[in-house]
Amino acid sequence: MDRDPSSENKDLRRRLTAVIANARHNEERMRRFHEQELQLLSASGLVDLLRHIVVGHRQVFELQSVTLTLIDAEYEFQRLLAELGCSDCFPEVRFVDSGAGLAAFFGSAQMPRLGEFRADRHAELFHVGPPPASVAVLPLLRQRRLLGSLNLGSQAAGRFIPGSATDFLERLGAVVAIGLENAINHERLKHIGLIDALTGVHNRRYFDRRLTEEVERVQRSGQPLTCLFLDVDHFKKVNDVHGHQVGDRVLQEVAARVKAQLRLSDALGRYGGEEFSALLVQTDLEQATDIAERIRASIAGEPFRLGGAHDLRVTMSVGIAVLLPQDCAGDIAACAERLVALADEAVYRAKQGGRNRVEIAGKTAAGPL
Repeated sequence: MDRDPSSENKDLRRRLTAVIANARHNEERMRRFHEQELQLLSASGLVDLLRHIVVGHRQVFELQSVTLTLIDAEYEFQRLLAELGCSDCFPEVRFVDSGAGLAAFFGSAQMPRLGEFRADRHAELFHVGPPPASVAVLPLLRQRRLLGSLNLGSQAAGRFIPGSATDFLERLGAVVAIGLENAINHERLKHIGLIDALTGVHNRRYFDRRLTEEVERVQRSGQPLTCLFLDVDHFKKVNDVHGHQVGDRVLQEVAARVKAQLRLSDALGRYGGEEFSALLVQTDLEQATDIAERIRASIAGEPFRLGGAHDLRVTMSVGIAVLLPQDCAGDIAACAERLVALADEAVYRAKQGGRNRVEIAGKTAAGPL
């Protein structure tokens, strides 16, 4: 029996309408993706990039959750975020020491994995917020090297279905991986001019910039900031007796021992010559005194084994000054200058008091002579 031509026309119109609607939907999706892609590739730094990834993707693609797992065996991502004052800015980002677990998750194909949320497989990937209904886990690959995973979660059970085409998701993962690599390289370049070439810690220029940032943070957060001034005792004698090459190696070892006692969120810089300075964020006097004493003991406790006849006993004097919120209501530059001056005066008193000791601005902290 022949179909009614009018019925066929209606059916064709419905199909055409559906095709047009689908085409417009895909066009709109690609437009949003293109805009997001440009945002990722033009991010001004690591913090800006992470914000676009975990916040931008959630908003643009209407997702319940977006998390990021990054392989950070050398703690580079975490160090950079700490130096940028953003250690806790992104709870959606999780760092792992090894990529073995992710590599096993993706298998040899290293392709996006789509499907319903399963706690036994996905709980660690979606570590914040309520579990989604369906998920897409994208490998972040750069030159065949796995950097981590981008984890997308939707409330809709049918949003991510196994067997669906993954071209779009593969491209998204590739763009995020390129963005991460670009951001890391960008931060590395920025920090080259802020690193002391001899000791590998930050230089005076970095310290001064970070000091301003941390004083501003005191005003915003109401948490104290402590400044340590650290001076190697009798360093001129080391150079005069053993030569400048040995002196350089002493400074390198001093920097390594001091750094080992600090947290990722703290800032250590070579202030000049044999002087170092450290900023201990959100640290009160009691905590700072404990850290300073541990630094002093780590220097004096073990000889510096520099090879041959150059095993030396080295000591260090430390000055402490604390900036409290009630003391920095005025000009930021003036507050920063006063904090440094007080720490400098304290280390001078430590020198005058016999060296190898800790002094607190305004009073003495008992330390061994």
